[in-house]
Amino acid sequence: MGDSGAGQLTKMVNQICIAGLVQGLSEGVNFGVKAGLDMEKVLDVISKGAAGSWQMENRGSTMTQNKFDFGFAVDWMRKDLGICLEESKRNGARLPVTALVDQFYAQVQERGGNRWDTSSLIDLLARG
Repeated sequence: MGDSGAGQLTKMVNQICIAGLVQGLSEGVNFGVKAGLDMEKVLDVISKGAAGSWQMENRGSTMTQNKFDFGFAVDWMRKDLGICLEESKRNGARLPVTALVDQFYAQVQERGGNRWDTSSLIDLLARG
């Protein structure tokens, strides 16, 4: 990826992108469920367009079922987002969405979801 440390910075970019994506996916899936849509059909259709992502393909359906016992744990995501937020202080990058999503993951941890998959953000929306 470049000079020493560039790989770690690349990992930070990945986690920043995923944090915002999972929050958006959580909001969209929760909206569809609350609207009474057949989310299997919805996810099948929209996953083939601009909204499509690995997260949608692999976690969209499980999010509708409140299944979070697999994947990348919330504890690990918070560790990574903490590293990103610290680095942003050093390099002057603004990360308002990342900081907000990190707070949401803190709420998941408070509910005992430390080892849940990162897609568990939807739990905050679905169950308040």
